[in-house]
Amino acid sequence: MSAPDLIPLSPLLYMPLVHSALAEDLGRAGDITSDSIIPETAMTRVTLRSRQEGRLAGMDIAEAVFHTLDARLKVEKFRRDGQALMPGDVIAVIEGPARAALSAERTALNFVGHLSGVATATARMVAAVQGHKARICCTRKTIPGMRALQKYAVRAGGGANHRFGLDDAVLIKDNHIGVAGGVRTAIARARQHAGHMVKIEVEVDTLAQLEEALLEKPDIIMLDNMSNDMLREAVRITAGRAILEASGNVNLDTVAAIAATGVDLISVGALTHSSACLDLGLDFDWAA
Repeated sequence: MSAPDLIPLSPLLYMPLVHSALAEDLGRAGDITSDSIIPETAMTRVTLRSRQEGRLAGMDIAEAVFHTLDARLKVEKFRRDGQALMPGDVIAVIEGPARAALSAERTALNFVGHLSGVATATARMVAAVQGHKARICCTRKTIPGMRALQKYAVRAGGGANHRFGLDDAVLIKDNHIGVAGGVRTAIARARQHAGHMVKIEVEVDTLAQLEEALLEKPDIIMLDNMSNDMLREAVRITAGRAILEASGNVNLDTVAAIAATGVDLISVGALTHSSACLDLGLDFDWAA
């Protein structure tokens, strides 16, 4: 099944990365292996298949890699981003000039394998909290330059996005509070500065800080590294006056119990900084 409301990425966000990745791989002399072995006129067809169960993300980017190297390469896609994959599923068939297909292979697989890994990890987290209201969301712990792509992959896995950068929401963390001199002071100063469209979130470590923060009516409160008992008490104290986000040491073994406390969001940095690539392979069909 597809993830709901998955809006495709704009090429403006990934084409610079495609060009940079291909330039990195082709270097100064191009693909000297393919160019020396494969006749310039040779044509081929290869099939992209899943070797693992997972969730697909990044096919538009992979397609762009093939088309950038040679516009004559035809990419026929059989699976869409957000769809579940099983071992052996045919994702796409690529047909055209053999040199270009072989030269593009690794870069295309790097993108789609990594992003599908992020989507797969997210889908597993989302499945683990089914039956609870909590939504799984990502963080800013992303590979530099890859944030928009990784956050798209989280959406492909059925998760939600936290802020994209420092400029689209206020998130007051412990160091901000320390420098500002207190929770209430930090929130009040942020509200004076932020525009009326900007959400304000504050991180708290204790229930006493939570009660202090609630006096300033922030939009969201991040409950950092709290025990499940503390999370349940935080939900009781807050009583719907702010959105509550649990964060810290979240994994597949702990996420269901965290969701059962009644929090609204669970943020997981590991989705983007530690997800393993999904094993996808490009298999040779024929050449002429």
